[in-house]
Amino acid sequence: MSRRNFQSILCAGLVLAAIVRAVAAPLGVGDKFPELSGIALEGNLPALEGRVLVVDFWASWCGPCKEAFPALARVHAWYGQRGVVVLGVSVDQKENEYADFLKKFTVRFSTVRDHEQKLVALVQVPAMPTTYVIGRDGRVRAILSGYHGAATDKELRTTLNTILAENSSP
Repeated sequence: MSRRNFQSILCAGLVLAAIVRAVAAPLGVGDKFPELSGIALEGNLPALEGRVLVVDFWASWCGPCKEAFPALARVHAWYGQRGVVVLGVSVDQKENEYADFLKKFTVRFSTVRDHEQKLVALVQVPAMPTTYVIGRDGRVRAILSGYHGAATDKELRTTLNTILAENSSP
């Protein structure tokens, strides 16, 4: 094998390794959030274009998820008129568990079910619940892993206020 062929193969291998590593890496702040319409989610997606998006991954068996739902409902109520959409993404595989949870908590914001676990795998959600705040440009602005009561609520409100202030500036 010539030195030139070896260098070409080595370079191609390094590029492939970088691509694999990038695909396998968890979604981070600054990364583009996956296009939701292209993923097999069960349920109706709200209008998302040009909006700030709060995506909360949850499961019916998750205690902290149950605690987070009232806070997400408040975010929906307080920020909905300002262009913020709250979307709950259930990772429940059984439809009845998902439906029972929604009945019990009378959810007022949009929810979908990732029953095939495609989105949760693509994003590589670190814990239940985890909330991603996505700016109007589709990039992740904050990741709130777990639910820690008032501290999480404050961090979410601060992030949303910052994003909304940026988008209202001339």
